[in-house]
Amino acid sequence: MPSPFPGMDPYLEGYLWPDLHRALAAELRRRLVPLIRPRYVARLETYVVEDESPELEIGVMYPDIEVLTSRQESGERASEKPASSQVPSLHPIQAPLTIPLLHSVEVKLVHVQVRDTVGNELVTSIEILSPINKREPGLSRRRGRQAALHRQRVHLLEVDLLRRGTRVLASHPRLPDTHYLVTLTRADSSRIGIWPIRLSDSLPVVPVPLRLPDPDVPLDLSSALRTVYDEAAYDLSVNYGAPPPPPPLSPEEETWMRDVLANRR
Repeated sequence: MPSPFPGMDPYLEGYLWPDLHRALAAELRRRLVPLIRPRYVARLETYVVEDESPELEIGVMYPDIEVLTSRQESGERASEKPASSQVPSLHPIQAPLTIPLLHSVEVKLVHVQVRDTVGNELVTSIEILSPINKREPGLSRRRGRQAALHRQRVHLLEVDLLRRGTRVLASHPRLPDTHYLVTLTRADSSRIGIWPIRLSDSLPVVPVPLRLPDPDVPLDLSSALRTVYDEAAYDLSVNYGAPPPPPPLSPEEETWMRDVLANRR
């Protein structure tokens, strides 16, 4: 069964996100290959980053991390006798709550690299943002990566399908208030192409730039997302009767979402 939403499904922004991230990158690569060969190839590049603040994703991306365990006195010590009759009959008081010791979590991020087949040089990087890219320290690292790729004259297509977190371009005064965002920074340009996407919008067909004089090739994000949703059978895992992952929707957006889900039945 297809997703009930015309574009990005907000219910996929939670614990299903890591699977969607990998699957969507692979699907974008699959669609690109016949459009760019034989002068270019598309490769999946995987790198591991440490999520140093996993507590921010407990219950969202990391639902299986224990949050809080309540402990009650079992009374097992009530029958114990003091070692000496001179020692007051006091028993150790157990902590009423325990919390897990949180460690950093390894997050695997996958993106698509378009390389030329002559020198294997990186031409275009297509990157799907994850929550770790939208909060510190990952946010600053993300901005550093943008600058580094631009200095190397690499085209950068960024796909942000997450409502939560801080956008990399959040400080720009002309950035529109939108649920999702696709940006394209061309290698030799001082301007950034922006595709603002509302929850009710379909995902756009975006250009993937190559080296001149080769023309851009189209990449249909909406069709790619539908394919991944169907192949992964996300409809069997999503509970559309519960609220979507954070952040909460506005009253108007909730009304629209309820109408969409009602028409699904």
